Amino acid sequence: MSLPVTVADVEAAAARIAGYVVRTPALAAASLSETTGARVTLKLETRQRTSSFKDRGAANRLLQLTANERERGVIAMSAGNHAQAVAYQAARLGIRATIVMPENTPFTKVRRTQHFGARIVLAGEGLAEAGDRAREIAAEQSLTVIHPYDDARIIAGQGTAGLELLHDVPDLDVLLVPIGGGGLISGIAVAAKHQKPALEIVGVQTELYPTYFRIKSGLVPFHGGQTIAEGIAVKSIGEIPLAIVSELVDDVVLVSEQSIERAVHLLIEEEKLVAEGAGAAPLAALLDDPARFAGCSVGLIVGGGNIDTGLLANVIARVRLREGRVVKMRVEINDKPGVLAEVARLIGECGANILDVTHQRLFYDVPSKDAELDITVETRSPADIDEIRAKLHAAQYLTSILETTAKPNL
Repeated sequence: MSLPVTVADVEAAAARIAGYVVRTPALAAASLSETTGARVTLKLETRQRTSSFKDRGAANRLLQLTANERERGVIAMSAGNHAQAVAYQAARLGIRATIVMPENTPFTKVRRTQHFGARIVLAGEGLAEAGDRAREIAAEQSLTVIHPYDDARIIAGQGTAGLELLHDVPDLDVLLVPIGGGGLISGIAVAAKHQKPALEIVGVQTELYPTYFRIKSGLVPFHGGQTIAEGIAVKSIGEIPLAIVSELVDDVVLVSEQSIERAVHLLIEEEKLVAEGAGAAPLAALLDDPARFAGCSVGLIVGGGNIDTGLLANVIARVRLREGRVVKMRVEINDKPGVLAEVARLIGECGANILDVTHQRLFYDVPSKDAELDITVETRSPADIDEIRAKLHAAQYLTSILETTAKPNL
């Protein structure tokens, strides 16, 4: 079958954009390998100037504009990463860029896009609505639309990440790649399957935006909801990517919001790597089904690192609470001097960190000479909860767990 993008297109893109993008590292992830039982390699597209693989496609597309198109300027629709990439590469080439972004785009992505010199227009609830507005402005101002994924030149540019990865790690058995509009996975599939036809390519989508998963299953696509992986929260896969993905991608899996949050947290904790939700989605798929990939050489495309710091802090807190590493407990005490200090000392001896203490002595159901301490502690592992409670019980303090997903034995 003749595909709309060939390996020759990807190789030409690699030569064309060599001076405009970073040749990102392929990192052997020892800790993740131990955790999952696979030999894990991370392709760190977070190291691009705009912290995303989108630099590749944007550079390849803009470098092929005609002189007249460059003079008129370009416009793009994007939830963030494509926006930054087009703005950055356009600024380097002296091209005026207008970016239409959904109204709910994280502020950090809006700010960074403005930093690269683009004019920002906020419109619509999602990428489809932003795209409608971008096409209206393009027609009004004679601008060239730079589509985020449904463009053969964009796809060829994204595929250069696959060329690099297979060059660096030729023994890969499986490649896990996020799917939004399909530009990244289709370009990588063209490059990777040419170099290694037996390579298994697995796409990863969120449960809230399972467009290709449902198409592949013969079901009507649906979508919706707030997702941490807004970079792949796309309502429809592009026509050009769909033709390629249908031919070259072996499977597609869905991951939940909790799985993505866990993957974001694990990349920080184990690999000291900040990834956005879409960038962490391939790791989420690996963590969800490690038996499937055990013993295999697995490549994960970490597509981007543009996550709002407030959201990141929230994710860390949620995962730690979910894993039982942040616990809120109630301790019944005799209300006299020195007791609070003793409780704190006993908790500290278990290696836990007290985050918050509320001293309750006026509740109607608490005896007048007693009080209750509501204490939030951060532990090293869920097992520490049992140790803390055992130590407190041994000192004659009754305790109960108020908030945690862990299940202590006491």
